[in-house]
Amino acid sequence: MASAGEAKVCHPLGDLKVGDRGTWTREALPKYTEMYAEVTGDRNPLHFDEEFASRTKFGSLVCHGGIAAGTLNALVAEVLPGPGSVFLRQELDYTAPTHPGDTLTAVGVVTSIHETKPVVNMDVEVKSQEDTTVLKGKVVVYKMIPKDTTAS
Repeated sequence: MASAGEAKVCHPLGDLKVGDRGTWTREALPKYTEMYAEVTGDRNPLHFDEEFASRTKFGSLVCHGGIAAGTLNALVAEVLPGPGSVFLRQELDYTAPTHPGDTLTAVGVVTSIHETKPVVNMDVEVKSQEDTTVLKGKVVVYKMIPKDTTAS
């Protein structure tokens, strides 16, 4: 608590604290594989050729890893820390495949917060509907704080 005559310093991330947790869930619809390929140019047969994919250790078509990782983008932009957030760093391990039709849940837990900047470190994980971890890692997120344009 600030003493008399001492200004209270407000952190740019407000009440966000270590241990805060957020989730984001999205189904990996088959059409997203085509959309992802359109954006990136990645037409790996693992994603499009059922016969090829069936002969791999995956046994069937798999989604691009970016689709699973994309749930993390939505998590940080929509939930934790929320709108205006961008990644500064990602360290991700892909631990299992995502198949078309899987429901993915991204989970983030705040592990540290910069003392004076809107920068958050988080542990992240993406799980399938079967509770299989398909991706896990650590991210550093910066939250853009718009300038107050109403002040004179």
